Amino acid sequence: MAPTRHILIRKARPEDGAALKAILRDTFESTWLPQLTPESAEAFRSQDRPAAYVGDRGLLFVVAEVDGAVVGFVDREGDFVNALHVQASHARSGVGGRLMDHAEATMAADGHTQARLETDTFNIRSQAFYAKRGYREADRYPDEEWNSGLTTLLLVKPLGSGTP
Repeated sequence: MAPTRHILIRKARPEDGAALKAILRDTFESTWLPQLTPESAEAFRSQDRPAAYVGDRGLLFVVAEVDGAVVGFVDREGDFVNALHVQASHARSGVGGRLMDHAEATMAADGHTQARLETDTFNIRSQAFYAKRGYREADRYPDEEWNSGLTTLLLVKPLGSGTP
């Protein structure tokens, strides 16, 4: 897909809730579901994890809007990126890069010297995305969130004058 030209980056608003939950469900279906045990997948659905996450942290998200529609978001605390999600229909269009540019610039402006985040070993696409941005593996450990035998990678990137 060609890069999207008009991506608005802004703070999340209460009216974005439905779109944010839809993005989480979309990325769950396209990325996580094929890797999970049926029990873990059912737990995700029955606990409505997207609604719980958006209810807890949604107004802290920074969103990407294209043509009036929210198509992605980034959630960060301090120097840690909790989540970066982009609707599958906007993957590889520049949305994720713009969101990470914003997150990294904000971290640097807040005085952080590094950015940290996690991904899983199966997610080769995200690993490639982050490697191009200068992230390197710092650790790996069992992914206890999904109870599916996955392995999490901790990725770290130094922040400085060249950020993003």
